[in-house]
Amino acid sequence: MSKVLLIGESWFTYTVHQKGFDAFHTAEYTEGGGPFIDALTARGHDVTYVPAHEVPTRVPTAVDPLRAYDLVVISDIGANSFQLPPETFRRSVPSPDRTEVIRGYVAAGGALLMVGGYLTFSGIDGKARWGRTPLAAALAVDVLDRDDRVELPYGAEPEVVAAAHPVVAGLDRVWPVVLGLNEVRAKASSTVLVECAGHPLLVVDGYGDGRTAAFTSDVAPHWASPAFMAWSGYAELWDRLTRWLTGQAV
Repeated sequence: MSKVLLIGESWFTYTVHQKGFDAFHTAEYTEGGGPFIDALTARGHDVTYVPAHEVPTRVPTAVDPLRAYDLVVISDIGANSFQLPPETFRRSVPSPDRTEVIRGYVAAGGALLMVGGYLTFSGIDGKARWGRTPLAAALAVDVLDRDDRVELPYGAEPEVVAAAHPVVAGLDRVWPVVLGLNEVRAKASSTVLVECAGHPLLVVDGYGDGRTAAFTSDVAPHWASPAFMAWSGYAELWDRLTRWLTGQAV
């Protein structure tokens, strides 16, 4: 059993309803990490969830408290949320760079998984900015300095390319379709386990005394299709990856 810190996978939506002469607004808050959390907890892992807007108050600002977790997962949330807390952005008060804190945590033996989405890696319009942070050194992939989305609306099947690796050994060779991913480059030191549409989908590596992985599509909609979510290997994949990253038997 691992203690997992999941950060991100939440958003607010503001909608304008225009009805002839009149208009009104509605707002909605959504958390998208439920299937991923359920998959891990069903396998005995303990998941602490920090929605995107709670990063400034709940993500540690030093390595030691972060070591209470065996694995940190960053999913669909940009670097600004980690580098621009209110005291710095609003009041110009210096504060720790949480991207450097997480890098130091991995170097000291922690584990990191970055999951794709519109605001991970480089992201839509390049706004996620992870390649411009200290944490880039600890990622299993190199981040492109531009909008890195690869939209696959027709659905593309991921394919295992390193079948002997314990994370994917025995899983289906071809997985149900995903509808998009972030374009990245695997580092020379890393191992690509799964590809999709000619791009790395699941990549693993080591950094310092820790381990790191990148999954470049979503763990839930919209890029994760209903078929991918219903796949019998879905929970098995995340359980195996968590165990490998944290140095447990797979």
